[in-house]
This record gives sequence, structure tokens and C-alpha cells, in this order.
Amino acid sequence: MKRSRTLEARKSFKKHWQLYLVVLPPLLFFLIFKYYPMANAVLAFKDYNVIKGIWGSPWVGMRNFKLFFDNPIFWDLIRNTILLSGYLLLAGFPIPILLALMLNEIRSGRFKRIVQLVTFAPYFISTVVMVSIIMLFLAPRLGFANVALNHLGFDSINFLGEPGMFRSIYVWSDIWQTAGYSAVIYLAALAGIDPTLYEAAKVDGASRFQKIVHVDLPGILPTIVVILILNVGNVMAIGFEKVYLLQNPLNQSTSEIIATYVYSIGLLNANYSFATAVGLFNSVINLVLLLLVNGIAKRLTNSSIW
Repeated sequence: MKRSRTLEARKSFKKHWQLYLVVLPPLLFFLIFKYYPMANAVLAFKDYNVIKGIWGSPWVGMRNFKLFFDNPIFWDLIRNTILLSGYLLLAGFPIPILLALMLNEIRSGRFKRIVQLVTFAPYFISTVVMVSIIMLFLAPRLGFANVALNHLGFDSINFLGEPGMFRSIYVWSDIWQTAGYSAVIYLAALAGIDPTLYEAAKVDGASRFQKIVHVDLPGILPTIVVILILNVGNVMAIGFEKVYLLQNPLNQSTSEIIATYVYSIGLLNANYSFATAVGLFNSVINLVLLLLVNGIAKRLTNSSIW
């Protein structure tokens, strides 16, 4: 039996060797840059010494995790990370769906292409340029927002210096930048819906709104569920670069999240073991959320990642 399977595998390789060759580069990429570095997560349980290396450094068990859990700002970091990620998920997840549904209803091809271009273009703006635009737009003295407020008779506001405004600035600028790109995925799902369903809805006298509710949304529900699972699985892994660039001493009470804390305390201070422990804790929480949401989605909608 084992010999026959080996012969079949050899025949398959000889017949489809071009396909195996195409798969080889991405497979090597994941093995080298994704799976192999996972072995170095052992650094979280060691007191890293540059001379001795990762595997030669002494074991300290759970000491690095205990240092993090006993840190006075531990719960502040967790709260800031969850609130920022939750805000982004609640506000940013439905908007691309609504945008895709509205674009799907546009009959004018030219107008549809213009709207897609305008909403999709911001996605190509780099994080550094995006943060620069936000800072210039919200500058306390010469920013467009404050100039407009002054013309209306209001005093200038230091938007980036207000801790309560940080999350809204981050979330809505991120939605503006990524909504058009995310909508493309749902537009592709809408294009795959069976046209006979639209014809049947038209024969039954369904309005546009009824067609969206009873044809469009059920048609893209599997795509919505999969993207929701992936988003929830990344709740604790919110982007580091933009938060760090927008962060300043005035808004740090709400902008300090786990990712920026790891960078400032673990990496800038060369405390690599501690930084690895915090990162590993973050990854475990994300994995648990991913498994939990995937299981719930599979039971409720029969749609899941696996």
C-alpha cells in the first residue's frame, strides 16, 4: 500500500512538475520567514544574552510574563488595545459592505468607475504619508480643520493633543483609506451571485431594497463571515506604525497599546526577552479569538475558514 502511494506520488510529480515548481517559492517563503522564526519564540522563556545567543541563554520560565502581568499599566494597555480595535471593527467593518452594495446598484458605468477610483486610491498612500496628511490637516494653528473652525467663530483645537479624540482620528482616517479596497472583495462576491436570482426577484415584484436584503446579502454572507473571522482574529494585533506615528505625550493615555509598548520598552531598551513574551501573549490571545469566532460562525452560518 505504501509503495503504491509512493509510485502514485512520483507519477503525479512527473506529470504536474510545473505546478509543483510554481508552488515551491511561496512554500519556501512561509517556511523560512514565517515558520522557522516561530522556533525563536522560546526567547520569551529565557533571559537573553547576546553573547550566548537564543539557545544558550539561561531559562527563566514565566518570569517575563509575570513582569508584564504585574506591570501597573498592564490593564491600561489591554483596554486601549481592545477599545481601539473594537472601535475600528464596529465602525470599519460594515462600511465597505454598504459601499459595495451601493456601487452594485449604480447603473451608470462611468460614474461607478469614478467612485471606485476615488474610494480605492487612498489605499495606495503609505502610512507615513497618511500620518503627515493627518497632522497637516489637524495642525493647531494652520491646519485646515482649525482654519475652518476659526472662520466659523470657534477656537482652535489641538486634535492630536486630546486623548479622547485619538481613537476617532485613527479609526475614521483608516476607514477613509481602506474602505474602497475592502469593498472590492465584496464587489467580487456580488459578481458571483447567480443572475437567475435577480430575475426571480424581479418577477416577484421585489424592490431594490428587498433585492439587497434577500439576494445580495445572503449571496455575500460567506465572504462577510470569513472576513469578520479574520478581523476578530487580529483584534489584539492592531497596526503599530500608524499608532506610533500619531502618538505624542499628550495623547499617550489612550494611544499606548501593546504593540507600541513592546517597541518602546522591549526593543528600544534592548529587553528582547520581555518584548518576545508580550508579543507571544498577544499572539495567543489572537489565536484563541480566531478559534472561538470560527467555531461560532460555523455553528450559526455554516461558513468558516476551516
